[in-house]
Amino acid sequence: MILIDNTCISDDVAEKFFVCNLDKCKGACCVEGDMGAPLEGDEPAILDRIYDDIKPYLSPEGIRVIEQKGGYESDGDGGFVTNTVGGRECVYATWDDRGILKCGIEEAYNDGKVDWKKPISCHLYPIRVTKYESFHALNYDRWPICSPACSFGEQLNVPIYKFVREALVRAYGGEWYTRLTKAIEEKE
Repeated sequence: MILIDNTCISDDVAEKFFVCNLDKCKGACCVEGDMGAPLEGDEPAILDRIYDDIKPYLSPEGIRVIEQKGGYESDGDGGFVTNTVGGRECVYATWDDRGILKCGIEEAYNDGKVDWKKPISCHLYPIRVTKYESFHALNYDRWPICSPACSFGEQLNVPIYKFVREALVRAYGGEWYTRLTKAIEEKE
């Protein structure tokens, strides 16, 4: 394990390989699971703020759920998760012409319509962050639906921490990421 400031990073984040392979998994992480994507702090308010700008990027089913129930719901533990369509795909997910689920929020971001890419929990995936009173634990979330990503990452020689570099910098800052990289390289 690697310790940096108030974070504890699993060795798997440095040692395991991962690169999403959407041609194989079809974006299954946006549809599988028992609830929507976990939301942090002000993310529910951000979703409310940008809704009109991302609405053209969403599916009719997602829009219907958002307009009836909202874009997020309680996770039962004092936090929030994105709502889902019929207990399946995230309300912000949309199918492309190849049958691959994409994030409508990210599509709007890529087109310059909004200034927020997507929930940090989605951006960091396959890393899941567990927040404790005095530190954050960053762990690799192994999920069978992502086995094509593991194979593809290994083929390309891309460890998890490099695959999610942008998200880690977004969450913890550039200096933190530089220190993480240095700690991993020194360990090797």
